Amino acid sequence: MGSVAKCIFLLLVPLALSAKVTRVEISERSPILNGRSFGNAGPYERLIGRAYFAVDPEAGVNQDIVNVKLAPRNASGQVEFHADIVLFAPRDPAKGNGTLLFEVSNRGRKSLLHVFNRGETSNDPRNEREIGDGLLFEQGYLLAWIGWQFDVPREPPLMSVTVPVAHKPGGSPILGVVRSDFVPDDSITRFSLGDRLFFPYKAADPNDPGNTLTERSLANGPRRLIPRSDWRFAPDRGAVEKSSGFEAGKIYEVVYRSQDPPVVGLGMAGIRDLIAEIKAGTAPAPLHTLAPSARRTLAYGSSQSGRFLRTFLYQGFNKGEDGRQVFDGMWINVAGAGRGNFNHQFAQPSRDARPFFNFYYATDIFPFTDLPQTDPVTGLTGGLLTRAQKDGVLPKIFYTNSSYEYYGRAASLMHTRLDGSADVPLGPASRLYVMAGGNHGPGSFPPRPSKTTRYLNNANDWGWFNRGLLLAFQRWLAQGQEPPQSVYPTIARKQLVAIGQVRYPRLPNVVSPVRLHEVFRLDFGPEFRTRGIVSQEPPRMGPPFAVLVPQVDSDGNDLGGLRTPQVAVPVATHTGWNLRNPAIGSPEELFSMTGSYFPFTREVVMKRYQSKTNYLAQIRAAAQKLIAERYLLERDLAAIEELSSREWDYVAAARR
Repeated sequence: MGSVAKCIFLLLVPLALSAKVTRVEISERSPILNGRSFGNAGPYERLIGRAYFAVDPEAGVNQDIVNVKLAPRNASGQVEFHADIVLFAPRDPAKGNGTLLFEVSNRGRKSLLHVFNRGETSNDPRNEREIGDGLLFEQGYLLAWIGWQFDVPREPPLMSVTVPVAHKPGGSPILGVVRSDFVPDDSITRFSLGDRLFFPYKAADPNDPGNTLTERSLANGPRRLIPRSDWRFAPDRGAVEKSSGFEAGKIYEVVYRSQDPPVVGLGMAGIRDLIAEIKAGTAPAPLHTLAPSARRTLAYGSSQSGRFLRTFLYQGFNKGEDGRQVFDGMWINVAGAGRGNFNHQFAQPSRDARPFFNFYYATDIFPFTDLPQTDPVTGLTGGLLTRAQKDGVLPKIFYTNSSYEYYGRAASLMHTRLDGSADVPLGPASRLYVMAGGNHGPGSFPPRPSKTTRYLNNANDWGWFNRGLLLAFQRWLAQGQEPPQSVYPTIARKQLVAIGQVRYPRLPNVVSPVRLHEVFRLDFGPEFRTRGIVSQEPPRMGPPFAVLVPQVDSDGNDLGGLRTPQVAVPVATHTGWNLRNPAIGSPEELFSMTGSYFPFTREVVMKRYQSKTNYLAQIRAAAQKLIAERYLLERDLAAIEELSSREWDYVAAARR
């Protein structure tokens, strides 16, 4: 080899070994809404394609990716994988506002335009209804999505990541224990081992005598072992079948052994690396041109993907391979105090933890608070932000939760002592906004009955707050202007209490909840916290943590929290809880993610407000106060008043 060739070789080798995003393939590049111009940002275009990654399993920044050293390597000793990508970008990146707004896809879906533009829900938004009112584009954001969840069905436009399987040194398969549970709403004879529609871990040996199926009635109730002769694995080994049927409202739990665990945590690494490279201007073509639109980076995640961001922070993924901060801001929405199944052996990313669905997965596990606490029972000490603070990559954070997250996602553990005796502070760059009397997501009007819930579903539309808070977050990131103060219930103000202390008003034919989502100290085996290996299923259960919920006023509406005009000037009681419809079994249990709506009688409404005109004047005053405090946008005032007008007509016209 000549001297020039040797020099070229030596220059290229380090580049190859440090490669993170190796290439990008774009399958579609098209104008949004036929090239319509949006304010100062001008026209937008969509880019749809796939990004290819290669990570060094020996690099320090990758040591927390569970099983990455057991994945197959390419000729350069790197682990390869690829992910779906979608970007909505200003055609001229210099005309954007300089902020990349990245959404962690919830189970492969997209919601940014629904949440912030109030567009129709769509995983491939293209028409005016799906694009919404254009707020994000008018403001100049670069929008991005990257597939990260390996078990999402390969059904575009759902977004997924394809990662390698880990093997023991020498190539033999890795086996491990897996648990799957399910609560049918109807009498059925089969259910998947995967969560809902997501790919299951298949049984390694259907005839393994260690495989078990149990039945129980309560989350922490006794399990009844179902005889092995009464059930079987389906021929594809990805489901269980029982000829005599599974009963509606019962909890069924399968524990079995599977093999070939994917390296699930590579989904986190893909997000880390692609966002970091777009931000630095080093991403492969054509994404390298987007750097002017990505001087700042803001991650948004809701529910599952909010828990993803909490895990991302806790496990140190906000530090890129170059040591720089990946996300400058994070908006963690309706995640409660949870993290998730995003980076351990045989992890099931879709599994969550609800009052009566998906029980005792590695979702609600210590620590819960931003700043360190010590658990007096286990002796563990930790804080959600400890790693980011140590690495010098702590982002500005918005937490947003609703009333439901206190009943169904243990949100109080974010800001209280573990025994519920006192409040604890948030992190220095964190804000918490709680949507008083809200569902897991914004409600819609009119309230509708459901076959699965006992009461009308909550119609409190707190989605308006998302828009005001977004602009406040942008000013915080770009200009250093402090956002609105946190608003959430506290123990000190007697706004947060045990469920047995809530002063629910007596409402005709209404049963108040007596149980909520409990969080126990869970032991998944000795190597879970150190190596991400689960060896104990179901987990051993220690004492519960203290979970608190909002206290209510005489109307039954939450004290504390951020009140929409609907709740501040009420014609109904809005709750963060609803109960299961007796038709689907277990009617005393909470129904997941849904609150209730109990309209006042016409007589109560007229006595309180005298007239619709007077009522709407109070609605307007409440909205204007929230606008002045920067929680709402002036442009949304008319729509809020129109909603309240319809709500008045709905309640006043009722004859009860």
